[in-house]
Amino acid sequence: MVGCKSTKSVATSGELNTAITSKELIKNHKKQAAKFKTLQAKVRVEYIQGEQSQTHTISLRMQRDETIWISSTLGIVRALITPEKVGFYNKLDDTYFDGDFTLISNLLGTKLNFENVQSMLLGEALFNLNDKTYNTDTHEGSYVLFPSNQDALYELFLLLNPTHFKMDSQQLSQTVEQRMLQVDYMNYQEVGKQILPENMKIFAIDNGVETIISMEMKSITLNKDLRFPFRIPSGFDEIVLE
Repeated sequence: MVGCKSTKSVATSGELNTAITSKELIKNHKKQAAKFKTLQAKVRVEYIQGEQSQTHTISLRMQRDETIWISSTLGIVRALITPEKVGFYNKLDDTYFDGDFTLISNLLGTKLNFENVQSMLLGEALFNLNDKTYNTDTHEGSYVLFPSNQDALYELFLLLNPTHFKMDSQQLSQTVEQRMLQVDYMNYQEVGKQILPENMKIFAIDNGVETIISMEMKSITLNKDLRFPFRIPSGFDEIVLE
């Protein structure tokens, strides 16, 4: 298949229609769902937790609904995420993880699965919008979708852009467990007629510990034949989560 590489910025401001219904918002959002076979990108990532701060440029590869592959320079750190499991190794300290989504859920302070992570990276709703009924509102230039009956365990607010109906922000709070996840999308880009995030920021709070992950997606190509090499080196120590 031919790779799509040309990109252009996407307008992020538009006029709000206060008469729009929740069903219309959901329908418009689903129309913008990314429709590619594979995606490849360079991603600049800044990770901050407490006084620790790291900045890296990583390679991201995705096969829609099947695989998310992440690799740092020279494959020093590499991860492979599928709907069934999460694999990760770090050659800097000779450690690895091979298990379920607990590793990612602990990092972001919220229980997540493959579909949630994929949707988050693509600027799409974290959860299936057909599972509940929603109310609508507006806030600072965005449409707001929120469940008509908020769950007792967590509250969910989705902010949609009035121009392209992708996410401006996704906010999930679990007050009782002192957890919060917020994903903000500052800019989008058009690649091969697909609207994809360009700059996004993830805020996670878990028991008072704040984690901030900023991501800039660059050099995106779509629908190329990709490989997803991943093999945990022998002799590494397994990371065991409690």
